[in-house]
Amino acid sequence: MRILGIDPGTRTAGYGVIDGDGYRLRFVTAGAIRPASKETLPRRLLHLADGVDELILAHRPDVVVVENLFFSRNVRSALALGQAQAAVFLSAAKRDLPLFEYPPATVKKAVVGTGNAEKAQVRRMVRVLLNLDHDLDPMDVSDALAVAICHAHQHRHLSAVSGLSAAPARSVRSFHPASVVPAGDAPSSAGLLRRGAGR
Repeated sequence: MRILGIDPGTRTAGYGVIDGDGYRLRFVTAGAIRPASKETLPRRLLHLADGVDELILAHRPDVVVVENLFFSRNVRSALALGQAQAAVFLSAAKRDLPLFEYPPATVKKAVVGTGNAEKAQVRRMVRVLLNLDHDLDPMDVSDALAVAICHAHQHRHLSAVSGLSAAPARSVRSFHPASVVPAGDAPSSAGLLRRGAGR
């Protein structure tokens, strides 16, 4: 199964593509979509949607996943995040791709083992689980990969419960469109994934 994880944002949106079923994970590509800061909000949202469109066309994911909205006392920030998410939803809907959302605490628990993990811990575990030899910058990139890893774990869990087999991972491909800048409440999958990587 190929998973496209997105960490939406109107200034910087991280993305990460992995192949995996929860037992084995394979890094494909990751980076950030960065609209020009001088652009108006509508233009930045269009840039984000176009960037996600290009990633979908290039990597042909089976599913798109994002972190869902978190509570924020800053109404403007929460509204902007919701608008960025809507741009991602639109891109997925145009290709009739399934889209899943996970709360930040669920993503952290799946990757690190605790829903209270710091961003630096998530970043470190993403690097370990995907066997990367470099840091992922900006942090939005590791957040995007983290939500993709979370979905891979959830898919494995649901497949085991339902008796369905997970889709096999496809071969690694790498592509970076011009508008995209390359780069970093569920049971914990950290130990399981590390064991699976050695199979």
